[in-house]
Amino acid sequence: MFLRHVSSGDIVEVMDVESLFDPFRNEFKGRFHAGEEMPDPAGFRKSDMIFLSGERLPRCWVDPHYKERKI
Repeated sequence: MFLRHVSSGDIVEVMDVESLFDPFRNEFKGRFHAGEEMPDPAGFRKSDMIFLSGERLPRCWVDPHYKERKI
């Protein structure tokens, strides 16, 4: 799965999808896909990511209390 890093605009490959889906975790392991060499995996904050289409991540991935709040 790939996401876009908001501040740099670079594409990030998600290495740990379960952490991304877990609303109790603020970070996930991934690596940038920019340049010629693949960098080592690093931690990325979910708040710094969007989908490649420009949409924000779903609330159920980032807010552990998403069922308790009314929209």
